Amino acid sequence: MKAVVYERYGGPEVLRVEDVPTPSPGEGQVLVRIAATSINLSDWEGLRGSPLYARLGGLRAPRRPTLGSDIAGVVHAVGRGVTRFQPGAEVYGDNLQLMGGFAEYAVARESALALKPGRLTFAEASTIPQAGPIALQGTAGAAKGRRVLINGAGGGSGSFAIQLATRLGAHVTGVDNADKLEFMRALGADEVVDYRRDDFTRGREPYDLILDLVAHRSVFAYRRALAPGGRYRCVGGSVRALLRVLTVGVTAGLVTGRRLGVLVVKPGPASFEPLAEMCVAGEVGIHIDRTFGLDDVPEALAHVGEGRALGKVVVTPP
Repeated sequence: MKAVVYERYGGPEVLRVEDVPTPSPGEGQVLVRIAATSINLSDWEGLRGSPLYARLGGLRAPRRPTLGSDIAGVVHAVGRGVTRFQPGAEVYGDNLQLMGGFAEYAVARESALALKPGRLTFAEASTIPQAGPIALQGTAGAAKGRRVLINGAGGGSGSFAIQLATRLGAHVTGVDNADKLEFMRALGADEVVDYRRDDFTRGREPYDLILDLVAHRSVFAYRRALAPGGRYRCVGGSVRALLRVLTVGVTAGLVTGRRLGVLVVKPGPASFEPLAEMCVAGEVGIHIDRTFGLDDVPEALAHVGEGRALGKVVVTPP
């Protein structure tokens, strides 16, 4: 089979397409013929080995030779003990533990997968498993009359988060680069901010909820942007920023009646299927910016990692 592989951390130039043996599913595993794999920021981080937590399990060299976790495809074979799926079943899921989505076939744990809704294409289904839970859990608490800010709102998780918070009646502010302002407005954001020109932590009415997908600022800036009783949750960002939130941020928040912390996302079908149901019902839209082939995975990863993607980017094998 063809797969996009890499042996060392670096930029897109370290990736190459090779013919490699097709893997076999072990106990409790499923072999999926990949129809689509969407790119997450975690793929870009895994490629570069930065931030440092992206190297967990492989400090000096990548833990897995092939990236790609949000997969959708058809079950080709099943391992011992698999009872939920049979060959031919259409499935999707977040294969973050085993990766391998940028290939023609990938092995995934049975527990990571769900049956693909018939009304979603493979490409659409692949956008949901990781970005969906982040958006759903990150916007919990949004409601009518509450002010919500989403930092990094023009990407995959952010595009879902804007729609979910708006659907709950919140006043939503989306923060990203200037090229994404109109996109965020189209998703339903009441206000949009270009982070390169404006500091969203100053000179604005404070927020009841901040979902930060790209944490880089000081915890005191985030605290300043929160209303009394407000909550700040970060998902991604530099190691330094995350550590500060977990230490100084938690203490500073408690002292001032605000809550600052890291969002620990619960993965798996129970966490992403609710959003898929909303998408099938037409309550939430799926926005695919571009689709790439396996040969173009380096370009696709750079498109996401450099902050140019509007919504999700999908890779489809031949």
